[in-house]
Amino acid sequence: MRLDKYLKVSRIIKRRTIANEVCDAKHVSVNGKKARASYEVKLDDVIEVSMGSNIIKVQVLSLNETADKNTALTMYKTL
Repeated sequence: MRLDKYLKVSRIIKRRTIANEVCDAKHVSVNGKKARASYEVKLDDVIEVSMGSNIIKVQVLSLNETADKNTALTMYKTL
């Protein structure tokens, strides 16, 4: 699954276009390296998103194509 889609489905970022823009601005890193929106997310990847002064660091636990509000919280673990 693409990184921008994962960020949207897991509800880390509300909209996919915003997720895409954040990736293009190099505010997202995966396993310590800056990642593009087209990066293929794998299980156990560590994603770090910095938006302003907020830094969110999560570990990928599952890759679901769709998720409701409750399922989205089980897709990652906050570090």
